[in-house]
Amino acid sequence: MERNQTSVTEFILLGFPLNTRTQMLLFGLFSLFYVLTLLGNGVILGLISLDSRLHTPMYFFLSHLAIVDMAYACSTVPQMLVNLLSPAKPIPFAGCITQTFLFLSFAHTECLLLVVMSYDRYVAICHPLRYLVIMSWRVCITLTVTSWVFGVLLALVHLVLLLPLPFCGPHQINHFFCEIIAVLKLACADTHINETMVLAGAVSVLVGPFSLIVVSYIHILCAILKIRSGEGRQKAFSTCSSHLCVFGLFYGTAIIMYVGPQYGHSKEGQKYLLLFHSLFNPMLNPLIYSLRNKEVKAALKRMLDKERS
Repeated sequence: MERNQTSVTEFILLGFPLNTRTQMLLFGLFSLFYVLTLLGNGVILGLISLDSRLHTPMYFFLSHLAIVDMAYACSTVPQMLVNLLSPAKPIPFAGCITQTFLFLSFAHTECLLLVVMSYDRYVAICHPLRYLVIMSWRVCITLTVTSWVFGVLLALVHLVLLLPLPFCGPHQINHFFCEIIAVLKLACADTHINETMVLAGAVSVLVGPFSLIVVSYIHILCAILKIRSGEGRQKAFSTCSSHLCVFGLFYGTAIIMYVGPQYGHSKEGQKYLLLFHSLFNPMLNPLIYSLRNKEVKAALKRMLDKERS
């Protein structure tokens, strides 16, 4: 059956097929999570900016991770909340493509930032005496800017390939935001090149960096085991445990979605997995870093004591 050849100017996001009462409940719950995401990451960013003791390479990278997490959530959650309130409200074609581009940009950037943060921990533990020389501010800024630039450029490649595609109906996207695979399913043209590039991009920013991070932590683990002092081992491990938790959550869900055997299939299970990836991960990251990091907790305590006095 041929598709309607009228050009599509807007899409309808199907979101979650639930009854009205459940949608209202989710709206309240997700709104709370969204506020907590912005608040938690905002607090981390504020503490790092205001406390001079946190002006180190590790926290410089963490501040950019907080910025990415806020932007990551902002690129998807507001539209999801709108859909929960008004399921039939369409999103313009330009708005949908912009959302796809922003989501990919921030996702790629976070992948690369996590690699940079693992390298920072590797240098700190495996080469502590040369740490300040290797991780100079010039190097830190270069690594961070490179992560942002490559993240945007990789998303731009997908955007350039996506824009020429004709969309002639249907106009319903089986997702809660304009996820690239779900959008490609609506194109009335061959999308083999696009899907190949999505898979290639996923491999380049997920599998490659994942391997680098694993290798870094193998070296870190070997270095920690060589430390004779139990207190020294615990201190060394505590500086990495937060990053390891964030790394596991982010890469674990992303690899399952885009590199696993279910790649290309927009099933309900993957939709909920991406919900966890785009909403809960950014909310959990500041909690992980604040609860497992003594320096962040100390900085928060100093800030609260200063406000009281």
